[in-house]
Amino acid sequence: MSAASGISVAPALATAFADAATLNPVRFLKVVIQNESLVLDRSIDIAGSFQEDLALLQHILSDNDPAYVLAKLDPPSTDWTAFFFVPDTAQVRDKMLYASSRSSLLKSLGSTVFTDSIFATSKADLTADAYQAHLRHLAAPKPLSAHEQEMADVRAAESSSASYEGSRARTSHVGPVGFKRVPELEQAILELVQGNDSSLLVMTIDPQTETLLLKSNSEIAVGQLASVIPRDEPTYALFAWAQSHTSPPRREIVFIYSCPSSSPIRHRMLYSSGSGATLHWIKEMVASSAPAVQIASRKIETSDPQELTEEYIIEELRLKVGEAHVGNNGNGSSSTPNDAKPFAKPRGPSKRR
Repeated sequence: MSAASGISVAPALATAFADAATLNPVRFLKVVIQNESLVLDRSIDIAGSFQEDLALLQHILSDNDPAYVLAKLDPPSTDWTAFFFVPDTAQVRDKMLYASSRSSLLKSLGSTVFTDSIFATSKADLTADAYQAHLRHLAAPKPLSAHEQEMADVRAAESSSASYEGSRARTSHVGPVGFKRVPELEQAILELVQGNDSSLLVMTIDPQTETLLLKSNSEIAVGQLASVIPRDEPTYALFAWAQSHTSPPRREIVFIYSCPSSSPIRHRMLYSSGSGATLHWIKEMVASSAPAVQIASRKIETSDPQELTEEYIIEELRLKVGEAHVGNNGNGSSSTPNDAKPFAKPRGPSKRR
């Protein structure tokens, strides 16, 4: 950034600009630096539309001398555009002087009324065609780095698999991606949901054929989740947990979507866009083959399988742990609806991928 030159706006220029803001005939104010001051060189009245009047700049600007041009847009707009014209052929001292005086000019006249600034090094930059190209550039999407574009694609894939109801987000029951499935996977899921013990079934996707595959199926305790679910690739998993934290105890069947941050971007997009459809397929299959079994309404998502501890699962499923029995509060006294309850600390935001 150039340092401020210390050159100030002449009172006559400030008055002319104030008048031009209210007088419709004025289109351009040409400003130059003379005697260490910003002064009005000439004003040009409106002849046509803004873009048609840009042709007038070819006659009021010199090929080799810098200048500022303050241009009033077409009504009903009250905004102005500032043209900073500094030819390549101008003297170095003039280039530096005009570059360091731009901010002083705009601030003195009121920077809020100048909604656009255009820098030009030749008259060819000040034509109607050049102005149209400038507007197209402003309207174009901001360029993204390769990583930013990848992340934008992931977010788009994630949002396409969800719908919204009011202000509450909910998972779409019919996802946009339906994967092919191997027969042994369906059989393994039915065996898991109809069992009695705690067990984990892990699924992966073949990215070439977009087929759901059975990766592993084993009986495990909840404390083993973090070590069994892969840390280097995305996976879907069904965890059947015979837990005793609630009263009465019950067997939770939970869908887990794990997507480590280090996973390849294409795999992340594939798993993200297909998680809703996969869970919907599992629920439909279980409902038709084992109607007495219920899949947990809440699914668990993580970008780090290491956080899948028993405490984390309890928190994510919103289980009512340690629920007291009516008639005894644990201290040998009866519990009544009027008993004071301890302050419940608000639950913090859960970790999501």
